[in-house]
Amino acid sequence: SEPTDTVGRHIVAQVTDISPGHRIVVNVKGREIGVFNIDGQYHGIRNICPHRSGPICLGRLRPNVEWDGQEFVYNRENEILKCPWHNWEFDVKTGVCLVDPDLRVRSYRVEREGDDIVLYS
Repeated sequence: SEPTDTVGRHIVAQVTDISPGHRIVVNVKGREIGVFNIDGQYHGIRNICPHRSGPICLGRLRPNVEWDGQEFVYNRENEILKCPWHNWEFDVKTGVCLVDPDLRVRSYRVEREGDDIVLYS
């Protein structure tokens, strides 16, 4: 059997491959997974939108927009991912849908280990 510290551990990129605010889509065991760099923190989500199975990781990253009663407030820059098919919005860090928290995209832990970007599945 495999040692437990290597089960589900996949080196998917080097630090220089994903600059802040960008992403790559990788294939891990037959699954397309988007790996995002949000201000030096890495996050992974499955490249299938739960709404209609669109390629969500190809969508636009944007800030969260909220109405405070007087004006629109923009926060969490590059943390919200809009599916390119129907514009459903998801939190890149958690995979949770903004309008329906019961709906989510599968998320994965991603860590920087030296110069390697490692996805755990």
